[in-house]
Amino acid sequence: MDLCNINDIKELLHRHGFRFSKAKGQNFLTQSWVPRQIVEAAGIDETCGVLEVGPGIGPLTEQLCLNARKVLAVEVDRTLQPILAETLGRFDNLRIQFDDVLKQDIAQLVREEFPGLRPMACANLPYYITSPVLAALLESRAFEAVTVMVQKEVAQRICSRPGSGNYGAFSVFCQYYAQPELLFDVPPSCFIPQPKVMSAILKLTMRTEPPCHIEDEALFFRVVRASFAQRRKTLLNGLSSGFSNLTKEQLSAVIEDCGLPANVRGETLEIEGFAAIANGIYKLLH
Repeated sequence: MDLCNINDIKELLHRHGFRFSKAKGQNFLTQSWVPRQIVEAAGIDETCGVLEVGPGIGPLTEQLCLNARKVLAVEVDRTLQPILAETLGRFDNLRIQFDDVLKQDIAQLVREEFPGLRPMACANLPYYITSPVLAALLESRAFEAVTVMVQKEVAQRICSRPGSGNYGAFSVFCQYYAQPELLFDVPPSCFIPQPKVMSAILKLTMRTEPPCHIEDEALFFRVVRASFAQRRKTLLNGLSSGFSNLTKEQLSAVIEDCGLPANVRGETLEIEGFAAIANGIYKLLH
């Protein structure tokens, strides 16, 4: 069975009485070059253990199993259980766990499943849960790299640089944990049913240490969120709203001490700029 052949897919799904769930954002691949190219671009080989989120009917899982030493696929839709048993049952290096990945201790799961292997994450992420799943994978700091298929617009936002219209708090968040790279596009015609947007493959190579010194990580992200909460307003106004326990004079002094102009806007700052602001506020609070 070709898991990317549209006729084979339709016959398989019909035989099992499966119906696509819009709520779960299910779109299955119909072009075999896509999963092959994802696995190749992700750098997955026999030294790797791979956590896959949302295998669907298994086209990407199949390629992962053919290349990696071990694969753990986490799928939230239990109606796919008999389908996956049929499509992937021949692989003895695969374990499928029917669960919500957001309810798992991902770091612990990876330690238990992939001892001695290079841990990787791979996923074709439904658009509606892209941000929370990607955040959970990055925050776990459990992987060498995270390679995902997401809406192209989201991939561009994650890779965007300071000063661009796409640059935002999630860009800073992802770039703090990893170095993102947009690999290639996947058009709507590669799916059933066809989505209305272009998809893209994004590889996030995890940093082995933070990009700069930060006194308090939670405070750093609080500064980032406050800085983007009121776009097109000055950094000072954003920080004043986000840190109402501090005076404008105190916050203005922090900005000045960082060597930044008084009217600087948050969307123009690099990670190092946010770190300097956060470390300055940390001193005020301690």
